[in-house]
Amino acid sequence: MKRMDQINVIPFIDIMLVLLAIVLTTATFIGEGRLEIRLPESASQTGADIPAVEIAIDAEGGLFLDTEPLPIEALGARLAALDRATPIMLRVDAATRFDRFVAVVDQLKARQLDRLTILTRKS
Repeated sequence: MKRMDQINVIPFIDIMLVLLAIVLTTATFIGEGRLEIRLPESASQTGADIPAVEIAIDAEGGLFLDTEPLPIEALGARLAALDRATPIMLRVDAATRFDRFVAVVDQLKARQLDRLTILTRKS
């Protein structure tokens, strides 16, 4: 019988490469965002480079402040605590009723939060 003095590491390397591929694939899905919001299309699109407070409205009209579910009645109190120079990113699903969008914009205007960016997809 032949004596084994070395460990065969090739199967170990194969397993590690498969695990690396799984981690990298999963990481791209995590970076996309947690809320399922289908943004409307626009001919011009600008990127948001600075950190901002994110307000999102999903297709059912649910309101989220930085991914935290929030009733529309509580939005005013949360916005009142923000500085007027705070940038706001508004993500609204294309299927959302327009009155929900207007209600959020009214809340922002009432508190003079005018650094607003509305996110869209490039058409």
